[in-house]
Amino acid sequence: MILRSRHVLRALSLVVLLIAGASLIAVRQTVQAGRPASPPVQVGGDRYGLSTVGLSYPFAAAIAKGFSNAAARAGAMAVVLDAKGDVQKQANDIDDLIAQRAKGIAIMPIDSVVAQGWVDRIGRQAIPVVSVAALIGDPRKRSVRDVYPGLTALVSQDEVTAGEAAGQLAARLLPTGRPARIAVIEGAAGFPEVEQRARGFRQALDKAGILYRIMASQPGNWSSQGGEAACQNILTAQPRIDLIFNEADDMVIGCARAVRAAGSKARLIGVGGSRLAIASIKAGAVDGTVCFKPEALGALAFAALHRAANGAKAGGDRFLTYPIPAVTRANVDACVGQW
Repeated sequence: MILRSRHVLRALSLVVLLIAGASLIAVRQTVQAGRPASPPVQVGGDRYGLSTVGLSYPFAAAIAKGFSNAAARAGAMAVVLDAKGDVQKQANDIDDLIAQRAKGIAIMPIDSVVAQGWVDRIGRQAIPVVSVAALIGDPRKRSVRDVYPGLTALVSQDEVTAGEAAGQLAARLLPTGRPARIAVIEGAAGFPEVEQRARGFRQALDKAGILYRIMASQPGNWSSQGGEAACQNILTAQPRIDLIFNEADDMVIGCARAVRAAGSKARLIGVGGSRLAIASIKAGAVDGTVCFKPEALGALAFAALHRAANGAKAGGDRFLTYPIPAVTRANVDACVGQW
């Protein structure tokens, strides 16, 4: 009887060990499955760093992909660090890249004013530095083409022009004969694009002679969930809104859900040319967007660093950009989404 009990206890112990082992494997697989895919890097060669605002943002992840792929083609190694939306972490990431003696450093800044100090610090180490997708400095005092003195280049869309393109789309959609009621879903505090895109949007409406009132403006924090919540709040307080300008396509996707749920007839404009926005324009849920190419931005940023690190003089315009057409259902095939 005692012998049988020992056999039973051994068997039970073995089962417990097997279950525990299987559980650990399952947990590890679950964690790995939930981990975002890292952008491709080239092992070996000179190191080039990219400090990104956060790889959870599809636009930022696409920039990292373009940067990494361009580095791989040049036989270099891309070191992509994820600030996860935290300014202090981004500062630490930049210190890490300096300590690694990166041949060049690209920054996608969370806070464009704080980033001035980072650029100065990198410059003191004689490392080329490029800003990608956002200017360095106070956007209220520095125009997008006024490149910060310490930068090798600013690689970005002209954000004011992007806002103007969105405003030109809106001008064709707004009612006439009365002031149009408009709401704006902004990005997040600290990002220069927030003020720049809104400024360009208003300039285009003014130039078109549109009568309008900005009835509400709320942050959507660059996310679909944030855009949906902001639009819900605005439509509850202002159900007769004619048009909602979302400063990014992630937010316009969430806003479209809120508009549909509220039974609103508000027209929707976004910025970015995301795959979801393009699909939503084709389906009639979104009216238009401005076509960005984040992978192209990443590649341009690496190319500027690579040239500078290899002794090329920074002649000519240090503001590097590309065309950003506005698209509606009529010409949506002109925009191939890169994020």
